[in-house]
Amino acid sequence: MTANGWFQIGFYFLLIVLIARPLGIYMANVFERRKTFLDPVLAPIERLLYRLTGVEADKEMRWTEYAIAMLFFSAVSMLLVYLIERVQQWLPLNPQHWPAVPAALALNTAASFTTNTNWQSYVPETTMSYLTQMAGLAYHNFTSAAVGIALAIALVRGISRRERDTLGNFWVDTTRAILWVLVPISIVLALALVSQGVVQNLRPYDTAHLLESQKVVSQDASGKSTTQTITTQTIAQGPVASQEAIKELGTNGGGFFNTNSAHPFENPTPFSNLLEMLAIFAIPAGLTVTMGRMTNSPLHGWAVFAAMGILFFAGVTTAYWAEARGNPLMHGAAQQVSATQAGGNMEGKEVRFGVANSALFATATTDTSCGAVNGMHDSFTPLGGMVPLVNMMLGEVIFGGVGSGLYGMLIMVVLSVFIAGLMVGRTPEYLGKKIEAYDIKMCMLYILIFPLLILCFTGVTVLLPHLGLSSLANTGPHGLSEILYAFTSTAANNGSAFAGLNANTNYFNLTLAFVMLSGRFLMMVPMLAVAGNLARKKIAPASAGTFPVTTPLFTILLVGVIVIVGALTFFPALTLGPILEHLLLYAGKTF
Repeated sequence: MTANGWFQIGFYFLLIVLIARPLGIYMANVFERRKTFLDPVLAPIERLLYRLTGVEADKEMRWTEYAIAMLFFSAVSMLLVYLIERVQQWLPLNPQHWPAVPAALALNTAASFTTNTNWQSYVPETTMSYLTQMAGLAYHNFTSAAVGIALAIALVRGISRRERDTLGNFWVDTTRAILWVLVPISIVLALALVSQGVVQNLRPYDTAHLLESQKVVSQDASGKSTTQTITTQTIAQGPVASQEAIKELGTNGGGFFNTNSAHPFENPTPFSNLLEMLAIFAIPAGLTVTMGRMTNSPLHGWAVFAAMGILFFAGVTTAYWAEARGNPLMHGAAQQVSATQAGGNMEGKEVRFGVANSALFATATTDTSCGAVNGMHDSFTPLGGMVPLVNMMLGEVIFGGVGSGLYGMLIMVVLSVFIAGLMVGRTPEYLGKKIEAYDIKMCMLYILIFPLLILCFTGVTVLLPHLGLSSLANTGPHGLSEILYAFTSTAANNGSAFAGLNANTNYFNLTLAFVMLSGRFLMMVPMLAVAGNLARKKIAPASAGTFPVTTPLFTILLVGVIVIVGALTFFPALTLGPILEHLLLYAGKTF
């Protein structure tokens, strides 16, 4: 670890703090329809959209109506993307003439982008046409992110309102999230990325002639070897910058290229790397300020932000420490790191970014539901690779996805307030709302669905040698980590991969699609039930027994509850995966 590395990490977080307040206030003004500087341009467009679509902007919805509208919109959008994938060979903007996407893979991809997961079991530049990338996948990058923001705003309204049956209008909230938040920032960010060298065009792929030919030896099923001489290289390109912007801003993460943000056409410079990391945290951090403004408790918003910040620094410190130490098996007899490890563990990392920025990017992308990567997590040291895994296992609440991180964290807040009330023997209260049995039942349903999906599917998969284990690149605890990571990433709607698992099989395409859909929508419904129940309650005046949610004590309690819930649930699985691999690595065993 170096002073320069710590400076870069600290500077990054300082920028997030500076961005959070103005962006959070702006989003509060958007969703409460106060005046903003974009009103002259966007207000007429918003009104026109409502007239064209028949949306009654003034009509609010009960939580059940809100949930039905969200589920219907998501189902139709998923079907649309699936159809585009299946017929892309007949559609325009396919200069490479890619064929239709196979049925199981198309279903997995449609589910992935609908749920804001953006898990990719395919090589994008050799599978998806430009039209599929833009009209299918990038479209979902906007809409799935907007749905997450809309639901977070609905929960905040449930907390702030009193004796109301409604939470707002799903169509209005989603429209405003896209029109007022995601589109304007994406345009600015895309132009900034183009200035750094991120490509943006609709040209066919280029062919480059190699200065030195390469001989490639392949072997068929019968064992016969064939030698082929390679003299050219195909260089993929396309409308990358426009999709890179919303990929990071919407915490989507699906790369235009297979190597994601490690590819020089997606992330060419250290400055573009910083821009992409800022985009990942910007809206989730800003939403904590939005929540504080809409509930008339700004200090509560900052207390939640502080809890997220503590967990972020715990993760990035561990990842940076583990990767900077390098691989212990590379140490010489005198216990001095060899020249190949002088800068830490550089396997799977881009030299443009180094250990510090790779550890920071890996932490940020799994603190949120982004899943973009600028290095391969499979190549991290066992403890360094455990950090992204643990970040997701905590429920994607460390800033989390756009919207989903906030409402996931607020579920943990309700649970923390309930525990605090039990400690002092009083009815728990949260910002004047009494927390009752129904609220806790819905919160626990939300919390239990997540580990149930991960642990059950991981357990079943490791018992299926021909369906699950045959896709592994590694054996032993590292192989378990690859499977555990896949189901954790999809249940958490993150989408990053450990990169050692071949998930493009019918078994993984179908099971991971089910986990993604369940991890998104089965958890949204009980959250909306909590929001609807809170909105109907009266505001109780504060008393001597009211637990304040604006103090450092509350922040510490909240962090403790999150860590304890995650540790008790997933620690046994972690001991069999990365922790065991770490101990065996120091014993000289690799996998």
